[in-house]
Amino acid sequence: MFKKTYIILFLVLTATSVLAQVQQRANATFELKGTVRGKEDFTPISGVQVSTDKGSYATTNALGEFKIKAGIGDLLIFESTEFETVRHRITSDEDISVQVEDYTSNSKSTLQGSRSGPNYTSYLDSAEHYKKIDIEKSIDFVAQSISALGNNPNKTALAKSLRSLGEIYMYHKQYDLAITNFKDAQKAQKNTKTSLGLAEAYIKTGEFEKANEVLQPLLKIRKMVPYQRIQLYEELGDSHKGFGETSKALEFYQEGLKIAQKNQVSPKVTDLNSKIADTYAMANREIEAEGYFNNSLKLSKQETPARAIQENEKVADFYNRSNRYGDEIQLRKKSLNELRQLPKKAVAKNKGLVDADSITSQRINYKIANAYIAQEKLDEAIPYLEKSIVEADSEDDLIVQKDATRKLSEVFEFKGDFAKAYNTYQNYVALVDTLYIRKEQEIARAARLNREIAIKQNRISSLEQERELSQSKYSLALTEQQLFEENNKRQKWIIYSLLLGMLLFALAAFFYYRSNRQQKLANNLLALKSLRSQMNPHFIFNALNSVNNYIAKSDERNANRFLSDFSVLMRTVLENSEEDFIPLAKELELLELYVKLEHSRFPDKFDYEVNIEKDIDINSFDIPPMLLQPYIENAIWHGLRYKEEKGFLKINVAQLTNELLQIEILDNGIGRKKSAALKTENQKKQKSKGMGNIRKRIAILNDMYKNKVAVSISDLQEDKTGTKVILKLKKD
Repeated sequence: MFKKTYIILFLVLTATSVLAQVQQRANATFELKGTVRGKEDFTPISGVQVSTDKGSYATTNALGEFKIKAGIGDLLIFESTEFETVRHRITSDEDISVQVEDYTSNSKSTLQGSRSGPNYTSYLDSAEHYKKIDIEKSIDFVAQSISALGNNPNKTALAKSLRSLGEIYMYHKQYDLAITNFKDAQKAQKNTKTSLGLAEAYIKTGEFEKANEVLQPLLKIRKMVPYQRIQLYEELGDSHKGFGETSKALEFYQEGLKIAQKNQVSPKVTDLNSKIADTYAMANREIEAEGYFNNSLKLSKQETPARAIQENEKVADFYNRSNRYGDEIQLRKKSLNELRQLPKKAVAKNKGLVDADSITSQRINYKIANAYIAQEKLDEAIPYLEKSIVEADSEDDLIVQKDATRKLSEVFEFKGDFAKAYNTYQNYVALVDTLYIRKEQEIARAARLNREIAIKQNRISSLEQERELSQSKYSLALTEQQLFEENNKRQKWIIYSLLLGMLLFALAAFFYYRSNRQQKLANNLLALKSLRSQMNPHFIFNALNSVNNYIAKSDERNANRFLSDFSVLMRTVLENSEEDFIPLAKELELLELYVKLEHSRFPDKFDYEVNIEKDIDINSFDIPPMLLQPYIENAIWHGLRYKEEKGFLKINVAQLTNELLQIEILDNGIGRKKSAALKTENQKKQKSKGMGNIRKRIAILNDMYKNKVAVSISDLQEDKTGTKVILKLKKD
């Protein structure tokens, strides 16, 4: 009995162990190698798209070889325009060989004769290799592949080279050149893959009508590989979405999704779910949009980490548009964590002009901060803005650094921390200047690159034209001269266009700068006028108090005399009220008249003296009207008036240098500290308002005229009695 139990237990454990090993082996991924050849004569087939149902991709080279990441149990899918789609289930990690029936070196899809020998294929392979890293080398290899075809090329081979050139330009966002080469490829030989590339280029340039014209005939093609059928419906959806026909776009996206799910093309399943969601969002159908976005999020996790992060950010943008800032922040934080786990790649920096579509840590932090700001959570937003600025600085991403710095300045200003807001805004201004320089450099680099690309494109065009010339009846010499002139005109047109573009950009920048300066000047002048208009009633009110004092004492003679002098003073004040600056001599006359009036009111409280150095050319200095009067008024009313014994007011005018004048207002009154203790609440408010206006006027004047006026106020004596006001005035 016990022996049977042990035997059964042993068998169970053994079976469990074997199943675990099988399962572990099935879940493991490895690099699978293989070849694709024709069955009849073992001809290598290049350009075959090899994919798995888990999303891995590869393409066969000139020898028909490929390498792909896969696992046991995965489904391999072989797609090409040269044969029907082939599927193969992986059962081991051994190399595989796929043999295609009815494919020989003599078939119409095969490149014929020595015109398309090994050199041609190797040139195209090299062009594909350099496509993402060096556009000039890539174009050179395409040109060499076309040269290798000779003067009477195989149409299929020529179309393939021109299509490769179009794909290179598409990758580098040179869509106009891509369209030109796709069209040339279509002239050589019509091909579904070329038509799809041409339609995609039209969509990128916003020419949706032309894209639709290219795509509609493809719907009639019955035999089309699934991947291309999916791409066809996807691009039709894109073009109708561009028209704003969301219902049509959804129909095509849904058709593409069905085929992608049926053929287990995982990346396209994710992409189409995302595009359907985006289209629903565009139509303000947020419930449906969220459902498909949830699908795309789940599916993207089964692909590469980078694809998952990309989808996270897309859905986060959707949450942002829907004002769901909490969900947006949560998803972006998740993107940040996943981004940190990605291996760092050596990415060539573009001198501060990082691609606006790229997903980086600094951009995500900036968007998180904006979401917090939208919820008025400023304290939570500040750390993310600061982190975004630091990361953008280390990555030389000037655009994000500029935007985050400006946003941080606005947050500090809203919180009332004006010192930090000012310092941060200065940093923002410096970044704008740096970015402007970088933009100019980028325009110059783009101009050089466009010229070089144009030369290489002209070389390829020349190859095409030379072949046409060899088959024509026209003189070779005459045609070469025409080609030279045409190329020369094209290069000149490109150069003139770039120069015109740079000139327009410079003019726009100049007018923008000038407009800003004029607006700022207008605002400052308006503010000065407003402050002056506030000073005049304040001064008149205080002067009328003096008249009222005489009337209260029934001193008619002194009241009349005071009113006479006061009318002269008021006429002068009103005459000067519309001026930004008046001669210093006028201001001093006005001050002496004002002090005389106040002395006549308080003869027992103070005496005064006005000293002007003999060598001073006071007519060469200008001063804002009513700038000194409030300081003298403060000296009399708040310093000397409360002094028990008779005080003294002294006004000294001295020239420090040819360009700098100093005006001192000295009083031996009770001092600022004691005066503040004696004031009523109303008096405190009145002083604060009067002196506040003076400070604002000085700040605006210094901003407009580069520190024209400087004022310092201090105690005259060490015991805090008396007050000394020093005003320094620069010559214009």
